[in-house]
Amino acid sequence: MKPLKEFTIPFVGLKVGKHHFDFDIDNKFFEYFGYEDFNSSNLKVDVEFVKKSTLLELHFEVSGTVNVNCDVTNEPYDQALENAFDLVVKFGEEYNDENIDILIISHGEYEISIQQYVYELIVLAMPTKRIHPGIEDGTLDSDILEKLEELSPKEKDIKEDQEETDPRWNTLKKLLTDK
Repeated sequence: MKPLKEFTIPFVGLKVGKHHFDFDIDNKFFEYFGYEDFNSSNLKVDVEFVKKSTLLELHFEVSGTVNVNCDVTNEPYDQALENAFDLVVKFGEEYNDENIDILIISHGEYEISIQQYVYELIVLAMPTKRIHPGIEDGTLDSDILEKLEELSPKEKDIKEDQEETDPRWNTLKKLLTDK
């Protein structure tokens, strides 16, 4: 996969110390990865880049909203997202990204691509079950919710089933209460 140019940080020309990078993320970013779960997105990613003499430290923070469909009603709504991630970049003999928090790049590298880390930070911030806030507080009017309410079992039906037990069981129940 070809790296996105705006998510590549050339660190060779940077001075030792802190640097800030800001990225605005929309759906074009997710189309690049083939991720189509978001109807729209309005996210801001702040990257604090600390260059030291022997390593690089990156602190990612994402905040904003994505428009997704509810898992229960399929109604679109805006889901707020916030997440953070720390990454340490060390220099070694060969590229190694097996550890989650540590990236090892070869000594000759002069830039680092952070697009994959930004993508994973956002996707992993999504809740596993997406529920419209109107469902939780009862303000959402939806045809699907009305149909679910209509088809759900009622308490009356459950009580009637319990009352219509076979009379032979009543004699056995007496054995439980007798001592």
